[in-house]
Amino acid sequence: MDERDVRLLKAISDLGTGSPERLHEETDIPVSTIHYRLNNLREAGILENDLYDIDLEAVGLGVTVLVQLSTDYHGSHHDFEEKIVDVEGVSQAYFTMGETDFVVIAHLPDRESVERLITDLETIDEVRGTNSTFVVSTLRHSTRALENYDLETLLSELTSE
Repeated sequence: MDERDVRLLKAISDLGTGSPERLHEETDIPVSTIHYRLNNLREAGILENDLYDIDLEAVGLGVTVLVQLSTDYHGSHHDFEEKIVDVEGVSQAYFTMGETDFVVIAHLPDRESVERLITDLETIDEVRGTNSTFVVSTLRHSTRALENYDLETLLSELTSE
């Protein structure tokens, strides 16, 4: 990636859009160049999709729960990780190191759904136990990690020049 790519990615994160016209206004990169670079970033797998943020509370998914899973598995975690991500309501799942083997984040409509989620996770054969934490208030919910950095930091850390 070069400086223009990083500037485009940062602008996409800040603006929440991939609109070439809006990106041009933010970066002064010509619109035709933006089209070209966006296509290249998609082909490289750096851009995965279009951005449509949803207010989860407004649609009725205002209960956020973090669940730590302790497991007892033989072989590779890949053999059963699909069971975890297939549980309804799981929006993020991470394989971790330390006392916790997996961390799951779910956005749910109510407490009954939390109980169902925990039950579904605990019925997975390899899961030994769960530790759940309810989110009381959200301090930051960013799906675009680049918006949390200064452009100068990104340029110095990510460009290959």
